This record gives sequence, C-alpha cells and structure tokens, in this order.
Amino acid sequence: MPDQSEYMRASRRDKIPATIGGRSNAMDQPTAGEALKRLEPLVGEWILEAKPPEGPPWPGEARTTIEWHDSGAHLVQRSTVEMPEAPDGISIMGCDAANGTYFQLYSDERGVCRVYEMSIGDGRWELWREGEPFPQRFSATISDDGETIVGRWEKAPDGLTWETDFHLTYRKAR
Repeated sequence: MPDQSEYMRASRRDKIPATIGGRSNAMDQPTAGEALKRLEPLVGEWILEAKPPEGPPWPGEARTTIEWHDSGAHLVQRSTVEMPEAPDGISIMGCDAANGTYFQLYSDERGVCRVYEMSIGDGRWELWREGEPFPQRFSATISDDGETIVGRWEKAPDGLTWETDFHLTYRKAR
C-alpha cells in the first residue's frame, strides 16, 4: 500500500480538468466532456426580465452571470435582483458523467435551498423538482444565435395542477 504522500501525488495527476474529455486514468470512469459541452449556451452575463402571467415586467434590474467553476466541471450562476420580493441567488450546475443526467443546486438569501433535475439540448433548457412546498418546473427555449433564452416557471400548489408562476427572459449582456 502506498504511503500518504504517494497517494496524494497520484490523486493530483488525475485532476478533473485533465479528464473532462475522456476517461479518468484513476478508476477508468467515464468523464463528462460531451455532457458539459451542452451547458455552454448558458455561459455569459445576462439581463433578466421577469413578469407575471398577466401584466407588465417586474420593476428593477435583474442580472445573472453564468460561468465555469475553476474545476471546469460545473457552472456557477449568480443572480441579483433589485426587487425586495425577489431574492438574490446562487446555483451550481453539473452532470453525472456516467449517465449524462444534469442537476442544479440552488440557494438564495432567504435561506431556501433546492435541488432540481435538469436537461439541456436541442435548443431547450428545463429544470424540475418535486417536494415541499410545491413541485416546480422551468421550460425554456434557447435562441439559435444564443443571445436569448425565453422561458417560464410553473408551480403546482396542490401537487397536481400546474400554473404559470412567472415568465423569465434572459438577454445576453455580453
């Protein structure tokens, strides 16, 4: 059995960024190269516009930045909203390399923490979750030029009947 220092040197040889495109040498595990490429359309600085099902957009500026984590294995989304009723939040998005499924870990300044399942591809981005206080889902279309994402959040307060919570549009700031 190798000593601790030899184990640490071997572990560092297989850091995530070096293995994203293929298979890891350490345990012959599939890596996330193809799945992570599908997240690329989300990367950027975005101006957000949210509006209720009926009515004008909510007041104040809202922005989100979505960028690669230093590891190259996850996206980090930071959102700020100039409206007291809407919280600032942070999300981490990534995938399970073995089966290509995606997840988003969400938290905000209210102390809300949620885990969403996620799919992305073919110009679509979707998030969904079951559980308290109610099931939620987000469905969006990514424009062909990648400059706009148009979607809506829905909720099912009774656990069965879906209703639009709000519409959400992302416009690329740069």
